[in-house]
Amino acid sequence: MIKVNVLKEENTIKEIQILGHAMYDDFGKDIVCSAVSSIVITTINGLLAIDDESILYEEKKDELDIIIKKENDIVNKLIRNMLDLLKSLHEQYPKNIIVKGD
Repeated sequence: MIKVNVLKEENTIKEIQILGHAMYDDFGKDIVCSAVSSIVITTINGLLAIDDESILYEEKKDELDIIIKKENDIVNKLIRNMLDLLKSLHEQYPKNIIVKGD
């Protein structure tokens, strides 16, 4: 299962951790993993294209951490959109992805 942990301070999103594998299908054929990757990578690329200092991200084995460095309307909307898309994915595949802390 993919776990998306949203870490907040005073109702402000500070960090998002994405951990694990969906286990929906064989590695390389997993549509849930592919969807999560597409959603998250598109968001990261969009944020960095607008302001390359808006976030920091680190990829590790089975983990991706996103740290929000700048808070403004555009950053907030893109992060919120990413989380809404991941929640929609959870509604369709509740055994394969969960979003916590949001």
